[in-house]
Amino acid sequence: MGIKWRRLTLPAAPLALALLAATGCTSTPDAQAKPTGAPSASGAPSTSVARVCAKPAPGPAKAPKGAVTVDPAVVGDLAAKTKSSPPNTTFWLRPGKHRLDPDRYAQVIPKKGNRYLGAPGAVFDGRKTNQYAFGGSARDVTIRHLTVQRFVAPPDEGVVNHDSADGWVIEHATIQNNSGAGLMAGARQRVRASCLRDNGQYGMNAYKAGGRITGLVVEGNEIVGNNTDDWERKREGCGCTGGIKFWAVNGADVRGNWVHDNRGTGLWADTNNNDFRIENNVLEANDGAALIYETSYNAVIRKNTVRKNNWVEGRRYADRGDNFPFATIYLSESGGEPRVRARTDKIEIDRNLLENNWSGITLWENADRFCNSPANTSSGDCTLLVKNTDRCAKPAIAKAPLYADCRWKTQRVDIHHNRFVLDPSVVKCAAKCGRMAVLANYGTYPDWSPYKGERVSEAITGKQNNRWHDNVYRGPWSFIAHDPSGQLDFGQWQGTPYRQDAGSTFRARVGG
Repeated sequence: MGIKWRRLTLPAAPLALALLAATGCTSTPDAQAKPTGAPSASGAPSTSVARVCAKPAPGPAKAPKGAVTVDPAVVGDLAAKTKSSPPNTTFWLRPGKHRLDPDRYAQVIPKKGNRYLGAPGAVFDGRKTNQYAFGGSARDVTIRHLTVQRFVAPPDEGVVNHDSADGWVIEHATIQNNSGAGLMAGARQRVRASCLRDNGQYGMNAYKAGGRITGLVVEGNEIVGNNTDDWERKREGCGCTGGIKFWAVNGADVRGNWVHDNRGTGLWADTNNNDFRIENNVLEANDGAALIYETSYNAVIRKNTVRKNNWVEGRRYADRGDNFPFATIYLSESGGEPRVRARTDKIEIDRNLLENNWSGITLWENADRFCNSPANTSSGDCTLLVKNTDRCAKPAIAKAPLYADCRWKTQRVDIHHNRFVLDPSVVKCAAKCGRMAVLANYGTYPDWSPYKGERVSEAITGKQNNRWHDNVYRGPWSFIAHDPSGQLDFGQWQGTPYRQDAGSTFRARVGG
């Protein structure tokens, strides 16, 4: 699983800016890169940006009526009282540092409907010994006002809701300084007003073994500083990091979050996700892309403030001489598909402010990546249109309907009413930055592939209804179409044969 930015061969700040009314966006950046609200429906800045890590909401100072009190002075008290109490019990954790027995597998196994409330100063500490904090399959568990820290989950595993049980609610929690993922996710999970900070791999890994996650809500959280263990360097090309990583999630609302200063990607949806609404977030100062939407379907990406992302990774690849247009919003083999049920049948990117990122939006499709191809990094997975992966083989794959249905396609992407601002003196880039792109590689592999040559490049560029229009550009933007070899100016981008950005305005000077 995970992204390959490109496979061209065989696989093996800030200025004060007045935004035009046409964009529906506003911004007032400052020198400390503090968050500003994403635009509201009225065009005014939102005031709901999540700053929850600095000042988390306090929990109840006294035990609620009927709650079981948990004593931090008694090692293992929380796990023992959970085991001896019936389902639907409320537990109140007194102020202090709560601990488990010093066994790596010691953990709390909630029962259905249990609620865990932390008093002010209540901390659940794994002491760099215990792997998991809360696990098991019980549904509808609630965790509020509790700090969970210093657990050591293995890579790709999580500390809270380790087994991806359904219906959990995590609110006003601080989940920090853990290895692996701070959180896993199950169906109907709600993560609200929480701080997911400085975890070794992910803030949250929305993955459920053997199944899809439905109805996920991530709202009003601060997601900061994750991937402290720098897993992409340990496993180059693993695609195994992010502030949040989503896998096979069907229906997600990601709104009002502050996603910043993560090592790597901010938000990453990877492999057969569908029906996402990513709205009113502030995505800033992540080392890699602000958002990657990969081999997935149908999304609305709207009214987000996206700034100062991809400076680290963009510069790293530019210094190596890599000509690929590394993006701030990156769509890789992802598009709208009316046959996959969702609240939209396209990917719509509108009314966002992208300001002083390394680059812009890239729409990419790897000609060599499809079901059963060795270049498919989502090994063993196929599209949502083909249930039996074995069907995607010669000779049937060369004919309808499998020719279309055996590959994830970047199609039906509508990019409009956004504002793109690039001040090179802020980003400190001289080349290979400030690019918009729609492209694919030359198909070469495997030898039975029906997608060889320029077929995919021609399709993504001119035949799959990918459109930019009615946008505002400020700064020295350039454009790439079809393949990485050529760079276009704005006139060429608007002209034949590409005909992109009808109704858009371009000014190379920043400001105004």
